[in-house]
Amino acid sequence: MRSPDLPADSLPWLPFLLQTSDALFPTGAYAHSLGFEEIVRLRVVSDETSLGHFLHQQLLPALAGLELPTLRFAYDCDSTDDLLLLDREISAWKLARETREASAQLGTRRLKALQSIHPSPLLADFAHAIRSGHVLGHHLIVCALQARIEAVPLPAALTVYAYQSLAACCGAALKLIRIGQDGCQRVLRNASAAIPGAVASSMEVARADAGSFNPMLEIASMRHAHATERLFIS
Repeated sequence: MRSPDLPADSLPWLPFLLQTSDALFPTGAYAHSLGFEEIVRLRVVSDETSLGHFLHQQLLPALAGLELPTLRFAYDCDSTDDLLLLDREISAWKLARETREASAQLGTRRLKALQSIHPSPLLADFAHAIRSGHVLGHHLIVCALQARIEAVPLPAALTVYAYQSLAACCGAALKLIRIGQDGCQRVLRNASAAIPGAVASSMEVARADAGSFNPMLEIASMRHAHATERLFIS
């Protein structure tokens, strides 16, 4: 049976979401592995199978318990003060300096690119807060702002953020372990199937309960800062 056609204007936010989530969008994410390089050095991930286990057992739980809820909190913020407070909270729970600085770098680069294609008072206010030294401008916050300025539905924004996180890890794996494009796509497809469940779980997390305890990821980022050779900035 042929599916009914959707009205041409039923998803007006989709082209913007695709553009800002594409690898072509200039955030500099390709230069960061966010601790994954050291995860490989520690032999936690060494092949296709262990990469899949890492995404399911380490990355997806962190997304569902902390990062996706935080994105939702930022999306729902009623005031600029609340948004700035949330950005400072992110700085507090990113214990590793490399991870904290990478998040701010990605956030400010995304913010700059967004302002060039979609000037908005909301973006301008946040950029001013960064320049004034009130916040670092974390990537999660900017991702929430970009969804708000184009009225992207929250579930779509959460889904895209989760997918980008998984894809970034797979992209880093291509450079760090013996795995081909097909292997990465198999792992990514399998892990992506769990995104709807992670998004649904994240929607139930209250602000006071948001969190994810995984010292291995923090330790990996801290070790990476002192590595004698590196492919990635963080």
